[in-house]
Amino acid sequence: MRKGWSQRTTEQLLKSFDTNGDGKISRKELKVGLKRLGIRFAGFRAWRAVRHVDSNGDGQICDEDIDELAKYASRWGLSITI
Repeated sequence: MRKGWSQRTTEQLLKSFDTNGDGKISRKELKVGLKRLGIRFAGFRAWRAVRHVDSNGDGQICDEDIDELAKYASRWGLSITI
């Protein structure tokens, strides 16, 4: 995460990846969002992130998982540059 970003800002950015408006972030949506941000290995990182934070096992990230996704991204040192 960009140094100085709040948890809320990070969560809002991640929620913006929900391109179909269903309230969930699919692995494909996450991959596309990460690619747009210039994150390397976006497909692999999206797969790992969904696998790590998906609390109900449906293969998508819902609102309840967003906080954990933001923490996960920070823990693994994902760097977002805009």
